[in-house]
Order: sequence, then C-alpha cells, then structure tokens
Amino acid sequence: MEWTDEAIVIGVRKHGESSVIAELMTLERGRHMGLVQGGRSRALRPVLQPGNSVRATWRARLDEHLGQYRLEAERLRAGDLMQAAHGIYVVQIVSALLRLLPERDAHPALYKMLCAVLDHLEEPRIAAELVVRFELAILEELGFGLDLTRCAATGDGHDLIYVSPKSGRAVSRSAGAPYQDRMLPLPSFLLARSYGDVEMAASQEIADGFALTGLFLHRHVYGPRGISAPSERESLLRMITQRGDKDA
Repeated sequence: MEWTDEAIVIGVRKHGESSVIAELMTLERGRHMGLVQGGRSRALRPVLQPGNSVRATWRARLDEHLGQYRLEAERLRAGDLMQAAHGIYVVQIVSALLRLLPERDAHPALYKMLCAVLDHLEEPRIAAELVVRFELAILEELGFGLDLTRCAATGDGHDLIYVSPKSGRAVSRSAGAPYQDRMLPLPSFLLARSYGDVEMAASQEIADGFALTGLFLHRHVYGPRGISAPSERESLLRMITQRGDKDA
C-alpha cells in the first residue's frame, strides 16, 4: 500500500530511541498517523513541527497498519507561529478539533479551511474569528451544524441577530425581541462572508462567537464524550478580551 498527499502536521509523539509517530491532516485521506524513522533527528525535527505543510508519502504492507511516512517540507510555518502566543494557541485548538473526527476520514473542505487559518495568524482577532468559523465547520462535519442563514420563525434571511440555544437556528430581530433574554447573540462576522473573506471583528463579537460555538460543542460533542474543550481556547479568548479593540 502506498500513497502521496499534501498534508499539515498536527501532532507528533516519540516512538523508540529516534523515531516518532506523526499525526497529519491530509487533503484526501483526513487525519492519518504514520511512523517517521529518525523523526527526532536534527534534520527532521524542524519539519515535524505542528502547523507545517509537507508532502507525505505513506507506505504499509496492509491498509490497516500504522505504516511509515516519508516527508518533504513544503511550507515551514512553525517558526513564525512560535513568535506569538496566539499562534500557538490557534494551532493547538484546531488540532484538538480535528481529533474529534474519525481517523482516515476524508474532509477536504476542512483541510482547506485549516490552511486558511494557518495563513491568517498575523492578527489575533482575525485568527480568533477563523477559529470560531472552524468550530462551526467541525460541528457541521459531525452532524450538528447550525443554520445561520434564515430566521427559524419567519424564514427571512434579513436582520438576523440572534441564535436559538435550543435549535441552533438564527432568529431575526423582530421575531426574537420577545425572547431576547433567552437568545444567543449572532456575531455579524458569521453572516454574508465566505470563509476566506476575513477582517478584524470586534472583541465582543469574537467573545459572542466563542460562546455560541462553545455551547453547541459542549452539548453535542464534548459532553457526550466526557471530555473538555482544549485549555488554549480559553487562553486565546482571554487574550482577545483583555486586549480589546485598541488596534482597530
């Protein structure tokens, strides 16, 4: 068995004296593990940092085996990511989210979104906005997607400012007014823009976005699995709210 694919390193753990088991998010084969012989060497250690893009060739006698990777560096982002705490937080958050998916399950759209996240880490608020969108995409892939396109009560697609915490559907200003104390705010950055169209949202909107995705992730994913959200999520949110909008 052999294949070659583009991939992003999302995790590494030691194996034996000099090797590692690399966890990659690949374009065509999803999250996939493999042994890297000599992965702890001086030559390969910089390549095997989370966030780096690689060209991966995987070989094994049978498809169900762990197999071995041969990796070629494509884009080494890790050095830049390490220069700011928010970059490290974001890589750890998205990597933890990807581990919620079954191994070797293809998710090409998520792979492309992961690339977009890693390519927009210069400004913390843009990075945090993309994390919220990535969390929404994970919910969608797991079968718990939110409907933020039309009002749950009227079917209208205009003036959507709330989300129902029960249904996960958007609600318009007029329809939600009698129940506004029970509604979740719908951040405007989640409306009418493609994933790649990013700009700096206000810190309060980002906090609202984290509250929105956090509720449904806990209800449908973390709670039933008996796990917690990655601690870096709270660290990133704290950084954004403490910093506020002073750079706007």
